[in-house]
Amino acid sequence: MLTANELIQKVNTHVENLRLDRKPQGLYDPVRYVLTPGGKRIRPVLMLMAYNIFRDDVDRILDPAAGIEVYHNYTLLHDDVMDHADMRRGKPTVHKVWNENVAILSGDAMFVLAYQLIGHCPQEVARQVLDLFNITSLEICEGQQLDMEFEDRRNVSPKEYLEMIRLKTSVLLAASLKMGAIMAGANAQQADGLYNFGMNLGVAFQLQDDLLDVYGDPAVFGKNIGGDILCNKKTYLLIKALEKANARQLASLNDWLDRTDYDPQAKVKAVTDLYNEIGVKQLGEDQVALYTQRAVASLDAVDIPDCKKHELRGMMSMLMNRKS
Repeated sequence: MLTANELIQKVNTHVENLRLDRKPQGLYDPVRYVLTPGGKRIRPVLMLMAYNIFRDDVDRILDPAAGIEVYHNYTLLHDDVMDHADMRRGKPTVHKVWNENVAILSGDAMFVLAYQLIGHCPQEVARQVLDLFNITSLEICEGQQLDMEFEDRRNVSPKEYLEMIRLKTSVLLAASLKMGAIMAGANAQQADGLYNFGMNLGVAFQLQDDLLDVYGDPAVFGKNIGGDILCNKKTYLLIKALEKANARQLASLNDWLDRTDYDPQAKVKAVTDLYNEIGVKQLGEDQVALYTQRAVASLDAVDIPDCKKHELRGMMSMLMNRKS
């Protein structure tokens, strides 16, 4: 089996060699900008890993793997517009370099390009793969809508939040693994088992991202720290803070959530200080550990030789110990 690093190299080379020479240049320059090396390529690598468990000819599905990466970056591009984010992977976001209209249209083009690439999957399983991609794309939109709706609510429950991140983040990791397994000819139980592994891993990954957005090192994280706080995003940390705060802490939190005129650095510091008082960092870390354990159990349950799971275990370890 190929290592994660070998698969990343294959994905990077294939993405760099995608033909993006159509006109007008103003549509495709942002696409090239977004796809330049710098991302972790997690989803295409997971797809190739799942495929490589059953077959060695991973080059056969490099187009679908690149398609998943293009699609993922399309969602990030549109998310950055909706979140008014300034930075992504350590560089200015597309709507900051160009403008919001360009970002939206180039993102739309990326979705079409992604669909074309995923359609280059082995034709005997094309219907299965595209059906899974279609439902996954819809679920991601549903998750994003819930995320936006939560910004205007104070009563979001932890259960609601976990369902939102399942839709917004986890389903694409899970689908990437399942698509790889389907294209390799795995049976339904094996494909579904890898999907369950990806689902639990995706929840743990997003919960870890919530922690990094508050407690990460901005020089390593690649985004401005506290972006979720400034947008009043209902992360697991904020939801638990609202739930666990005493009267004084709750009043202060609500005050910061209600303000429309504030110094961004002051808000990030004040809310982070409240998080530390209330103890939500530990609660977030406990949830990361819980879903990581569930991911381990899901992978253990997949009916494939244990030696074939080595690279997936390594990927899981890398994701859950990351600083960016």
